[in-house]
Amino acid sequence: MRYFKKLIGNEIYLSPMNVDDAEIYTKWLNDVAVSEYLGMFRSMVSLQSERKALEQMVSEGHNFAIVRKKDDALTGNISLMDVDSINRKACVGLFIGESKNRSKGYGAEALRLILNYGFKTLNLNNIMLRVDSDNEQGISCYRKTGFREFGRRHESSFKDGRYVDTVYMEILSAEFYESQ
Repeated sequence: MRYFKKLIGNEIYLSPMNVDDAEIYTKWLNDVAVSEYLGMFRSMVSLQSERKALEQMVSEGHNFAIVRKKDDALTGNISLMDVDSINRKACVGLFIGESKNRSKGYGAEALRLILNYGFKTLNLNNIMLRVDSDNEQGISCYRKTGFREFGRRHESSFKDGRYVDTVYMEILSAEFYESQ
């Protein structure tokens, strides 16, 4: 079995990540449409470096593969990072790899699953994220799941000959459960 249904939604489930997926992650992370919004636009990701990164990710933290239920196909990943259990806060990051899997609600569903996990299981109170201001699809997804903008770092990323802002968004536990 390649994936394990840890957190189950309607269309997708979250599984512990699998190191054997290094090749598909390497393909995605070298795709400009994916890497430009991950801050990796100028990075070259080799199969060896991605395998090493995945080995570290599977051995620590809260890193999940996003898997489509109907065919057990890997569609992306989502992680809770910088988990601070004393102050009850963390950061979330996600991406959907193939363009054919975007705009289908998989990202929003994965966010709801991991937010529920973070708030209910890990007892977090505040989960934040950073997103480039030109990532309109991502910002729309985050707003749809209850995130709100709380700050902005102006002209902080240089992409394709221009500067874009970094938008900071957050959601509190009470806000998440009010919106459900």
